[in-house]
Amino acid sequence: MSDSQAVRGSNEPRKRTGIPTFYRQVVAELRKVVYPTQEQLVTYFFVVMAFVLVMIAIVSALDLAFGQLVFKIFTGGENI
Repeated sequence: MSDSQAVRGSNEPRKRTGIPTFYRQVVAELRKVVYPTQEQLVTYFFVVMAFVLVMIAIVSALDLAFGQLVFKIFTGGENI
């Protein structure tokens, strides 16, 4: 038994959904979506930007620190 049949629980082939039915289902699902307000979008934008800037700072600091460490190791710790 294949995995897809085990998940469905039967050996009967499923019928394909027609294009008009698929389109109606897509439109019905899109009507259920709750879109954020402009105020929420602005808030989300600033939260994401702050997070990205913090992550850039952390990664840059780690890169600088590891770069200096590797430089010290391979040059014998002379004049950085």
